[in-house]
Amino acid sequence: MKAYIFPGQGAQFSGMGLDLYERSALAKEYFERANEILGFSITDIMFKGTAEQLKETKVTQPAIFLHSVILAKVLGDSFQPEMVAGHSLGELSALVANGVLSFEDGLTLVSKRALAMQKACEMQKSTMAAVLGLEDAVVEETCAAIDGVVVAANYNCPGQLVISGEIEAVEKACEILTEKGARRALLLPVGGAFHSPLMEPAREELAAAIKATTFSEPTCAVYQNVVAKAVRNPAEIKENLIAQLTAPVKWTQCVQAMIADGGTEFIEVGPGKVLQGLMRKIDRSVAASGASFE
Repeated sequence: MKAYIFPGQGAQFSGMGLDLYERSALAKEYFERANEILGFSITDIMFKGTAEQLKETKVTQPAIFLHSVILAKVLGDSFQPEMVAGHSLGELSALVANGVLSFEDGLTLVSKRALAMQKACEMQKSTMAAVLGLEDAVVEETCAAIDGVVVAANYNCPGQLVISGEIEAVEKACEILTEKGARRALLLPVGGAFHSPLMEPAREELAAAIKATTFSEPTCAVYQNVVAKAVRNPAEIKENLIAQLTAPVKWTQCVQAMIADGGTEFIEVGPGKVLQGLMRKIDRSVAASGASFE
């Protein structure tokens, strides 16, 4: 079965989407519509902006979403997903790709999500760190024993777990995890503690927007970050999407569930190759490639 996977924050690069804009009238139409919906020229920043401009959450999230979703649109009839999943933000791209959300509603939710997360980051200084080379259970137990907020946030692949929380608590966890044999435990250049309890204000804000949005029956199952299994019920998809902001991204488990359910070919749709790299670490025997518009 063909599985389409959609990247999250961190996959952006200057010039992203320009080839689509220049070579496809349909892509150009979608990009122009996006500028109208957002109320600013995101295409200017995507095509010509600096890395610093692209790193702003309110820009990054819509930019990655647009690259992914518009690429899926221009693939036309060759885009026939039998299962989809997205890493964090990428879950919204996946939901447009499998017909649950319209392009306009998807982009509006992404923009609201980005702004709500930005606001939550500004309310409390917080951070994330990547921990390499330890068992998940060791990382989880260490975080649980530390005073302050620090939790497992992204299960990216075996031996790579991102933790998230208050700055002091995350730094303390990194120190202890290094002593316990982590190959690396390094702070990430992010604006805040995504996928942790510190995102609760953003979750509440986004919940209202999600509840007010129409979610349709999907054309194929979406493997959601929160539950790491196939979901088809629109009401359930909504609840899981709301929970996602404060819950961990179970990416390793999502991919393993897709493989167990018959996924044999994984195609990353969007900027970069981050998910293809993780695929090789999760299960090297499964084919992984990037979608391209020829």
